[in-house]
Amino acid sequence: MAKLKKRSVVPIYAIAVVWVIFTLVHPLYRVSDYVSVILISAVTFIVAKGIFPTVEYELPDPAPAEEVPKEEPQEAAGEDQAQPEAEKPEAADEPASTGDPKLDALIQEKDRAISEMRRLNDAIADETISAQIDQLEDATAKILDHVIHHPEKQPQIRKFLIYYLPTTLKLLNTYDRMGATGVSGENIDGTMAKIETMMDTIVSSFHKQLDALFRDEAMDIASDITVMENLLVQEGLADMD
Repeated sequence: MAKLKKRSVVPIYAIAVVWVIFTLVHPLYRVSDYVSVILISAVTFIVAKGIFPTVEYELPDPAPAEEVPKEEPQEAAGEDQAQPEAEKPEAADEPASTGDPKLDALIQEKDRAISEMRRLNDAIADETISAQIDQLEDATAKILDHVIHHPEKQPQIRKFLIYYLPTTLKLLNTYDRMGATGVSGENIDGTMAKIETMMDTIVSSFHKQLDALFRDEAMDIASDITVMENLLVQEGLADMD
């Protein structure tokens, strides 16, 4: 099992806050001022580290590849050539397992959803809806691929998996079935119009779900930038606008 660590960004934020508050209340003119703020930062970091410790989690090792058995020497080559191709056994293609049932289920759900979107895209003739399905397919694949490679983020897409994605597929299936009837009526036309209106909102929500998965990385970078800016200003290497 591979062990991974997820460090909290709170201690870094805490140090940044200490520097900002200290420089506002007590400008750094002397060496003792720098020593004081560094000591306060160290204490703050240790306290915050204790409250928000590093989280460890394990990822399963990839399943070992099966050893291919060596072929027995052919004693009667003529008989093998005479055997019909249809009688030779065919190896069944089975999806590779990650060793984690939840990840395996997520991979299967991704394949199923993408396959269904492509089927619906081929079946629905409307160019606008077709273009929107292309965007949904792209966003769905990126969302699920990101979580497959970052399993700790699975809770962030729980509602996406159990409601938003299946409901979207249900709406598109309804649109496909009603459009295939070739009949115009109050219920059919009204329902299809509502789905067409809703599609822009659905596409936007899928994009926001993908963006939300990068929130932690964005906070880490923002913290790094804040600390670097303050240090550069204190060292006289940059001007505070």
